[in-house]
Amino acid sequence: MTGLHHVTAITRDVQANVDFWMGFLGLSLVKQTAGFEDAQQLHLFYGDSAGAPGSLVSFLVWQDGAKGRVGHGQVTEIALAIPRARIGDWLTRAMQRGLRIEGPLREFGAPVLRLKDPDGIIVKLVGQDIADAGWPAPPAHLAGVTLWSEDAAASAAFLMPFGYRSGGVEGGVTRLVSDRDVIDIRDAGGFVPGIPGSGVIDHVALRVPDLPAIKAQRARLAGGADVGQVTVHDRKYFTSLYVRDPAQILIELATDGPGMAVDEGPGDLGRSLKVPPHMTDDIQLRLRLPQFARPGEERTVMRDLPFVHRLHVPDDPDGSAIVLLHGTGGSESDLMPLAHSIAPRTTLLGLRGRSTEEGVARFFRRLSMTRFDQDDIRSEAHAFAAFWQGAPAAYDLDPAQLTVLGYSNGANFAGAVMALHPGLIARAILIRPMLVLDPAPQADLTGVQVLTLQGARDPYGAHAPALNDWLSVSGARLDARTVPAGHELSADDLSAATGWLAGLQA
Repeated sequence: MTGLHHVTAITRDVQANVDFWMGFLGLSLVKQTAGFEDAQQLHLFYGDSAGAPGSLVSFLVWQDGAKGRVGHGQVTEIALAIPRARIGDWLTRAMQRGLRIEGPLREFGAPVLRLKDPDGIIVKLVGQDIADAGWPAPPAHLAGVTLWSEDAAASAAFLMPFGYRSGGVEGGVTRLVSDRDVIDIRDAGGFVPGIPGSGVIDHVALRVPDLPAIKAQRARLAGGADVGQVTVHDRKYFTSLYVRDPAQILIELATDGPGMAVDEGPGDLGRSLKVPPHMTDDIQLRLRLPQFARPGEERTVMRDLPFVHRLHVPDDPDGSAIVLLHGTGGSESDLMPLAHSIAPRTTLLGLRGRSTEEGVARFFRRLSMTRFDQDDIRSEAHAFAAFWQGAPAAYDLDPAQLTVLGYSNGANFAGAVMALHPGLIARAILIRPMLVLDPAPQADLTGVQVLTLQGARDPYGAHAPALNDWLSVSGARLDARTVPAGHELSADDLSAATGWLAGLQA
């Protein structure tokens, strides 16, 4: 069998992605894995119930990640095959769901409905003369993809040896046809190049039967003058070869086997997270991956609040919650492993700083290593106060059981929030903090419980006493400790924070 094996795209909202591809289209989630290149990146595969090659659409989850740009050098559209007689049913279904849909149109003589998934990726439902499984029923398989190429002729010549033949030209689109699907190549010469990111299709994979075929193609492609580096990787469910065509479109060749059922029974495909064998499967990894619910399952609806954030609810929550504020260059999930170790049954709410410095996230800008943008601190503290007012109601959190855990820049920010909005934070663990407000305002922190953890070898440690002095003068119940560490997090931080928080809850 020739043709498409799968298509891989990037999403920034895992729940919306699941709701569209499973909930609206009705495809099966046949595999969820930690990323083979980056284990902290969730990878979802949708397809028919067996996860058969030629039915698969996969998504790398860049949760709340930057958006890409569609342009030449990319796959730009995914087409799915439906029975020709079901065009009207799908049109009605889309309108009932409030989805914007175009069509029926005609492309190369076939009726086509065009719509977009939540990330803006174009999805086409193509009416074909295939078996009708009744209604409702998911699309049967991949019908094709569209590529945008600066050199359509060169892209076509590159792809035809993989089992494709000419299918004609229509409106600036060159069509290649296999035994089961098509590749449409749009001449995008003069258009802008694509930029990777969410809402963009990363690559398309073509079917090859087995590993010997991969080896043969590698030998053939390695000597080509118009292609770049050729690499081969074991993806457990198939072996992959990656290469870029003459127009720099990323093309993968993927074997039919071993298949999606190699580590799950046919009736259990996609039910549990799988971790690549070369990665460490532990709770720290799993905490960094975003949670989602399948259609019909109980879920927590993520709210639109001033900060990008991630919620992790344990299997047996105890009603407490920890709000996490990362250090410079961190993310909303960075402190989740530490917080889970401190309090395994607590709900975790991680925030992402909104200020950026040289492309990395912070909670406020700095002017030098010890001077900070005072206006930015105050502005972001005001936004945090708005977040704090909305989060408990949004996620059913008990304000009396909220603790803030901040590290470095996040700890400094928490201290500033306590100064500018006294009474907002009642309990805080501040790791490697310093005083950043200048001057520090007077504030009444009577009853506020604070643990500060200074590193004995921390180059910023000389600045920690000023914050401790201000907390004490302001009336906080301060427990200031020094641990044998530098600026980095250590096992002693975990031990101190665990004991301190447990003592408060006893």
